[in-house]
Amino acid sequence: MNDSKSGVALGAAAYLCWGFFPLYWPLLDPASSLEVLAHRFVWSMVFVLVSISAMGKWSTFIAIARDRRLMVILAFASVTIALNWGGFIYGVTHGHVVETSLGYFINPLVTVLLGVFVLKETLRTAQWAAVGIGIVAVVVLSIGYGRLPWIALLVAFSFAAYGFLKKKANLGAFEGLGMETAILFPVAVAFLVALQVRGDLTFGHDGPLNATLLVGTGVVTAIPLLLFGAAATRLTLTTIGILQYLGPIIQFITGLTIFDETMTTERWIGFILVWLALVIFTVDAVTSRRRRGVEPEPACI
Repeated sequence: MNDSKSGVALGAAAYLCWGFFPLYWPLLDPASSLEVLAHRFVWSMVFVLVSISAMGKWSTFIAIARDRRLMVILAFASVTIALNWGGFIYGVTHGHVVETSLGYFINPLVTVLLGVFVLKETLRTAQWAAVGIGIVAVVVLSIGYGRLPWIALLVAFSFAAYGFLKKKANLGAFEGLGMETAILFPVAVAFLVALQVRGDLTFGHDGPLNATLLVGTGVVTAIPLLLFGAAATRLTLTTIGILQYLGPIIQFITGLTIFDETMTTERWIGFILVWLALVIFTVDAVTSRRRRGVEPEPACI
C-alpha cells in the first residue's frame, strides 16, 4: 500500500512536470526554438554523463554502443524525439500550447493506427470507433484553425513512432535517453557553434539568467523521466496509463488560462470529440487487457 501511494505521488509528479512544461520554454526567449532544442540535447547529455558516472553504469552504456542493431534503432528514435521536442518547443513558444496538448491527447489513437499499418494488427470495434471519431475531430479542428493542426499531428505522430522504436529497443528510460542524446549531441553542438559564428547565438550573450535557464533544459528533461521510472516500479501500468492524461490536461488548461489562447466553437467541438474518442479507447483498452491479464502501456513526454 505504501509503495502504491508513493508510486501515485511520483507518477503524478512526473506528469505534473510534463504538464507545466509550457511555462518553462518561453522563459528562454530570445533563443530560437532550434537553439533551445539544441541546448536540450547538449545539457541532457551533460546530465546523463554525470548520472552515469555517479551510478557506475558506464559498462551498460558501452555495451549499448557496441550493439549495432540497437544503435540503428536508437538513431531513428533520436530523430523522432528531436521532431517531437522541436514541435513541442515551437508550439509553446509561438502561442500554440492548446494545440500541443492536442498532440498528446491524440497520441494513443495514432499509436493504434501505427499498429494497424506497421504491425498489421487487427482493431476491435471500439478501437475503430475511437479512431474514426479522432479523424472526424481532426477535420473539425482543421476547420476551426483554418489549417491542418500540423503541430499537434507532428507531436502525436513523432511520439507514436518514438514509442514504437523504444519498444523495439527495450531499454530503460534513462539508458535510452542517454544514448539518444549522445547520437544527436555532435549535431546539436555543431549547430550552436554555427550560430555563434553567425552571431546569432543567445547563450552567453543575453545575461546569466538566460544562460542558466538554457543549461536547465537538461535538468527539466531528466527529472520527470527519473520520477516516472521510480513510479513505474511501484504501480501497475493501468494506473500509469490513466495518470498520463494529466500532462495534456494541464497543458490544455495552461493554454486557456495562463496564455489566454482562443477556443472557437469548432475547436471546442473538435476537442470534445477527441476526449470522447479517448474515453472509448481507454475503457476498451483497460477492460480488454484485464480480461487477458495484460496491462496497458504508459507514455511519457
